[in-house]
Amino acid sequence: MSIQKVQEALNSLVKLHEALLEISREKTEVIKEGKVEKLQSILVKERKRIRELEQTETTRIQTVEAFVKEHPSVSDPSITSLLEHLDKEEEKTELEASAISLTEAITKLKQQEQLNEALINQSMQFVQLSLDLMNPSLKNLNYGEGKAASSAGKRSVFDSKA
Repeated sequence: MSIQKVQEALNSLVKLHEALLEISREKTEVIKEGKVEKLQSILVKERKRIRELEQTETTRIQTVEAFVKEHPSVSDPSITSLLEHLDKEEEKTELEASAISLTEAITKLKQQEQLNEALINQSMQFVQLSLDLMNPSLKNLNYGEGKAASSAGKRSVFDSKA
């Protein structure tokens, strides 16, 4: 097994993460617009890409494990370990560049998803506030504290001293 297969798997992961990033950006715009139906269709697209990503990740793991079995000098199936045991400088730079690209794509995707989560939370808070305004709780129906009503009830209509 050559390092080229590992390189191809990493490049596939980078492409899938970038596709997910585009979907996430599209999702951000739809969340801002408040279009629930369109958001649902985007979520379906996102789930398909995530399944592809999981399959590609499984392939990458199998490819790296096969490479490690063929090269007993590699003790750890990490990118760092693979880079240390590569002889050709060109292969090292390509693999390192792919690993960096993958890390950057994952970081951007996480940031975008955090933004989406914040927007959804903000929307949910707005909806909750709107519901609270439409259906106020019974505790808030009385003005002031309950003590004022009870002190007025203790007074007699007639002045007993007169």
